[in-house]
Amino acid sequence: MADSSFRRYRDAAANAEMNVVPLVDVMLVLLVIFIVTAPLLTHAVKIELPKASSQLNLQKPEHIEFGIRENGELFWNGERMAFADLPARFQAAAGRQPQPELHIRADRLTPYEHVAKVMSAAAKAGVTRIGFVTDPGLAP
Repeated sequence: MADSSFRRYRDAAANAEMNVVPLVDVMLVLLVIFIVTAPLLTHAVKIELPKASSQLNLQKPEHIEFGIRENGELFWNGERMAFADLPARFQAAAGRQPQPELHIRADRLTPYEHVAKVMSAAAKAGVTRIGFVTDPGLAP
């Protein structure tokens, strides 16, 4: 008798179907929660803003073209200069309103030390807008 009940369980195939009813129930509850809370999240206060007119400020800030050659020569807007004169020039530029942008153009083989010294002098003087100019045609 024990043998016949054992055969009954052994011959029964395993139920390999997934029960998705609890998953559907959870998804429906989440959907209802989102439907109820969504209008609360988009609550906006209606304000009547004041009317004013203004003109666009199309004035572009001036920029300084700063060149550095491979041998360490420095150029301020095409004019050759010594490194000792940089702090005074950078302080004068930093004091102008609006502050000019510093565009650094360095030769491809210029040691980074020369560029770093110029950037450090500009930062110490208060020049905050510094950019590097490259030639897009030479990209590999």
